[in-house]
Order: sequence, then C-alpha cells, then structure tokens
Amino acid sequence: MLFSAVAVNLNKVGFDFSTDQLFLLTALPSVSGAILRVPYSFVIPIFGGRRWTAISTGLLIVPCLWLGYAVQDTSTTFNTFIIISLLCGFAGANFASSMANISFFFPKAKQGGALGINGGLGNLGVSVMQLIAPLAIAIGMFGIFGGNGHPQPDGSQLWLENAAWIWVPFLIIGTLAAWFGMNDLAASKASLSQQLPVLKRGHLWILSLLYLATFGSFIGFSAGFAMLSKTQFPDVVILHYAFFGPFLGALARPAGGALSDRFGGIRVTLINFVLMAVFAGLLFLTLPGEGSQGSFIAFYSVFMLLFLTAGLGSGSTFQMIAVIFRKITIERVMAQGGSDRLAQREAVTDSAAALGFISAIGAIGGFFIPKAFGTSLAMTGSPAGAMKLFLVFYIVCVAITWLVYGRKAR
Repeated sequence: MLFSAVAVNLNKVGFDFSTDQLFLLTALPSVSGAILRVPYSFVIPIFGGRRWTAISTGLLIVPCLWLGYAVQDTSTTFNTFIIISLLCGFAGANFASSMANISFFFPKAKQGGALGINGGLGNLGVSVMQLIAPLAIAIGMFGIFGGNGHPQPDGSQLWLENAAWIWVPFLIIGTLAAWFGMNDLAASKASLSQQLPVLKRGHLWILSLLYLATFGSFIGFSAGFAMLSKTQFPDVVILHYAFFGPFLGALARPAGGALSDRFGGIRVTLINFVLMAVFAGLLFLTLPGEGSQGSFIAFYSVFMLLFLTAGLGSGSTFQMIAVIFRKITIERVMAQGGSDRLAQREAVTDSAAALGFISAIGAIGGFFIPKAFGTSLAMTGSPAGAMKLFLVFYIVCVAITWLVYGRKAR
C-alpha cells in the first residue's frame, strides 16, 4: 500500500507519468503479493512461524530503501518503479503467512475472532501508512540522506522519500522482535506434500471467489481510492482523508469475525454482500458527469460504507473458511477410519493451508480494482465502466453464497 501514497505525488516531484501508469504502480504490489502468498503460507508449517516471520520482515527493508532513493532522481525510469512496486508486494505475502501461523494457536470456536483481530490489525497498517505518509513527506527528517525538498506551487516542500524511509526503523524492530520474541509450535509442522491436497477441494475455489469480493475489495479500494478521488475531484487534497477508509475496514474486520462466531459466517457474509451491492450502485449517483459536478461528500461517504462492508466481509468469509475446512477435513478423515486425534491434526493443517491460498486469491483484487479504474478512465474518461463490473460481481457473490452455503445452513 506504500505506492497508494507515493504514486499520487510522483508527478509533483518532477516525474511525468500518465494516470494509467500511476494506477498500475498502485496495483502491482498486489500481484507479487498475491503470487507470493501461496508459498509464504505453505512455508510456515515447514520452517516455523518465528524464523519465517523474522526473515520475511527483514526483506521488506530493501524496497523501502530503494524507493526512497528512486523518487529523488527524476531520471528513474518507469520500469524501475515497476520493479520496486513488485518488491513492495512482499509485505502483502507476509500477511498470508501470519494468518496461516495464527490458525494453529486457536480452537475452532475462537478462530473467527482471532483471525479477525490479526487481520484487522494487519489491515490497520494500510490506514496508518496513508495517515503518516502525508505528514512524513512534509518534513525533511532524514538530513543529508533526503537532500532538499521539492518545491510546490503553494510554497511548501515535499520530501517524498520519507514515505518509504520512515518504515525502515520499524521493520528493523519488527525483525528483531520476531526472531527473539516469537515461538514455533511443534504441532504446526507439516510438509508441503501434506498441504497440497487442499487445492483439490472444490470449496477452496468457491471461498476464494467470495474472499476476492471482500478482502480483494478492501485492498483494491485502499490502493486505488486516493488516485481515483484525485481524478474525479482534483480540487480536493485527498491524502488528508484517504486513510479513514482503510481505518474503517481494518476495525470492521475483527467485528466481522466476532459476529460470525456468534451468528454464523454464512449469514453475516450473505447480508454483507447485499449491502456491498447496494453501496456500489449508489456510488454511480455521486460521480461527476454530463451536467453534474458530482458530490465529493456523497462520493466519500458511500466509499466509506464500501470500506466498512469490505472489512466486515473479510472477517466473516475468513471465519467461513476456517470452519468449513475444519468440518470437511474431520469428516473425510473419520470416514476413512482415522482417529479423532488424526482428524483434528489434519484439520488444523488443511485450514491453515486453505487460509493462505485463499488469501492469495483475495489479494489479486488489489491489482484488478485500481487497474480497472485506470483502464476505464483511459478508455472512457470515467470510472463507471469499472464500477459496473464490481456491482455485477457483488450480485453474483450474493447468489453463490446463498445457493452453495445459505440453503444448507437453514
């Protein structure tokens, strides 16, 4: 999500990238993050959570340092920014490994809340970044390393490198804390061959689609909202307000998990998809168009509701994944004559593998949503085309949730 704050300001410090190129830079971290989420989630049972968390956190220092130097040199090519953007996606992969790791520590009855809290705190980082980055780039805090700020028309200066460098000390602390403060569970050890069979389960692909609609929307809107707002309402300094949407979504995620533990993930997810479809439809009424300047207040308000429901749905669908995979794995092992102890152990392994893989599919939304906005704007001058696709997708998810899971739960 670092590029969601950086891309908006690149042309302000001397670069000359098109709107579609800037949207692409905000989208690409989700591609590498989604691809890496699969191996990242599988390696937790192989190497252990402590060792892998420390290594993967330390790796994030590389793109942060590189980006800080790249934005200071206006001769830096677009292809170089593409590489840095892809490297930033390693952070998204870390999220998958953390979700896979935490699933080993909690029983079925508490997994919705535990996964929701972990996911919510992780997602809160998106909001924190979008809140802190605009403040950091206004101050020359790194001395000779940051050089002179870039003058702006209003007399202020921008130190865009600070948006990346400010996270380096925290990454160092996080790496050391993981190495010396975390533990590996012996029960969480499993080979890759023990985890791969989960890919043959039909429910994995259905739940991946639902999670793409919820978490994919959250991460995609977080990546593209600032750029989209800038194109539709250029007079608004959107970075002053962009952080609040991810903040709402992050807070809503643990609530979605807790509500699902109490009322059932299927019921909560179904209602949530209906609301997402309604809010996506309302968004059309807020946009500028022929004979209308649009309403930023209405646009912003409806988008906040979309962030809220995307966060709630992320928590509820993740609870569904844990519960459904635990149930079908136990039933399968018991039907094959396995012991209850074996069934419980395999259920934990299968659930962790499924959570990691499905989170990878969901993260693809972080690419498709901002890229869809950029393509729609490039082709038609309006984001309406992309929004129509999102609306149809939410309606399809309502139908799938009801037909596959809702009727059976009645």
